[in-house]
Amino acid sequence: MTEPSAQARRAAFAEAHRATLAKAQEAARSRGYFSAYPETPSGKIYGETAKAEAEAAFQALLGQPFAPGDTLLGEEASPWGQKLGITYPGLPVDALVARAEAAAPAWADAAPEIRAGICLEILHRLNRDSFLMAQAVMHTTGQAFAMAFQAGGPHAQDRGLEAVAYAMDELSKVPGAVRWTKPAGREQLVMDKRFRAVPRGIGLVIGCATFPTWNGYPGIFASLATGNAVIVKPHPAAILPLALTVRTARAVLAEAGFAADVIQLAPDTAAAPIAQDLATHPAIGIVDFTGGPAFGAWLRAHVGGRKALHTEEAGINPVVLHSTADFAGLCRNLAFSLSLYSGQMCTAPQNIFIPAEGIETEAGRKSFEEIGAALARAIDWLLADPARAAGVLGAVQNPATLDRIAAARGLGTIVRDSAAVEMPGFPEARSATPLLVAVEADACEAWGEERFGPIAFLIRCPDAAAALDHAAGSARARGAITALVHATDEGFLARAEAAFARAGVALSENLTGSVFVNQSAAFSDYHVSGANPAGTSCLTDAAFVANRFTIAMARRPAAA
Repeated sequence: MTEPSAQARRAAFAEAHRATLAKAQEAARSRGYFSAYPETPSGKIYGETAKAEAEAAFQALLGQPFAPGDTLLGEEASPWGQKLGITYPGLPVDALVARAEAAAPAWADAAPEIRAGICLEILHRLNRDSFLMAQAVMHTTGQAFAMAFQAGGPHAQDRGLEAVAYAMDELSKVPGAVRWTKPAGREQLVMDKRFRAVPRGIGLVIGCATFPTWNGYPGIFASLATGNAVIVKPHPAAILPLALTVRTARAVLAEAGFAADVIQLAPDTAAAPIAQDLATHPAIGIVDFTGGPAFGAWLRAHVGGRKALHTEEAGINPVVLHSTADFAGLCRNLAFSLSLYSGQMCTAPQNIFIPAEGIETEAGRKSFEEIGAALARAIDWLLADPARAAGVLGAVQNPATLDRIAAARGLGTIVRDSAAVEMPGFPEARSATPLLVAVEADACEAWGEERFGPIAFLIRCPDAAAALDHAAGSARARGAITALVHATDEGFLARAEAAFARAGVALSENLTGSVFVNQSAAFSDYHVSGANPAGTSCLTDAAFVANRFTIAMARRPAAA
């Protein structure tokens, strides 16, 4: 049998995924529930042997070069206690750029539907390998297996698909060829005009250590879908998930007859970083970054205004308590949000603003002290079983987080102390339960900055109105991605909605069940707003993709 041609494969990819793309575009418009990739790690879905095969494949990667190369880099160590020992080929910045520039023209010239089909084929294959990705994410980020599978696999893949859907919508607005006619007295002016979407330049995606795929895929796939070559610079502590991603993408590109260098991996080390050199290279036209505000500020100073810059940085996510009709549910829900992945999520709450006189509940008024005690008990109950604690908390990705916990103990009155917990099967894992510290509202030097990790402040405010003012004001000034309000008063909820809308923060209200403020759903929730210091862009809206290309026009008088 004759091997299908590259052109045939391109067409086949586009056709195979056409229906999925259409569903994703409709979901992005309607903001209803949609997921193309099953989030349950079930053998019935992914194959009965998929989990075992993935574990064996992961073990085979350990202590080996990921791919051959003259210069091999790698210093990853699992927060669960295992040294990975994987090395990756590194290249100088100029070599990476030269390869991207050589690969870029053919990719830019491809029809948008061809690029979209290839992007969706990449995502399809990544989904097929979700168990392997779960191992990679778990052992670089410290996420527990269930979260690593979902957030590192299907949820990240949905975010990549969402970016492609938005890109195709924006590209569809470029009309191609038109005949332009203008009445001019006794004659008509007739011109033939052609419009072309031109990629902005090489896209640079700078990855993070906690959610390398979930945060990385929007930028990767938005740039690819709009015709840009991409260089992926992972965090030195979490290279493997993005290395697996790039390997899959390069294989699909090669099968479709494009240069694999349309996408490249650019690993580095903490001692010899290359992100600044890449970001400022003249050929880089787009920078996507997830990480801390220090490097985000550097990018805004040295890249912003000259290149398309999309960042997700830090925030001090607030909770405001006014009143509740389900105090136990409030405590259970908030305890889970504070504990999930040991507070190492950009959406995790940090500052809980509470009126000094307490709040009204279905069981009567609860004082400031009673609220703190009840929340501490809820956390204790949630984490009492070691297996459940390990599944909720995961491991602490960076030892510096433990230092932040130690420092935070001196910032106020400890309501609940943080401690390590037993992690069954992982005796060397780094772990920490949530620290709760009570402070006064004027102690903004304590709560007024992000303290990444399982650290939360119970902030005593004069009243509920002051609590809302502090919460929304701090979000505007220092950045926030999520906010949570509990109130039975509709007037207060309306004021909260208006205040957090002005602050550019996604607001959740009265969560007491199985939806948590930490969660952000692709195709429905807008993640980050670009309207406060927590980031410059939204995942995902039209603006996230539209500035990844420009529109070039050519015109001539129409032939008679």
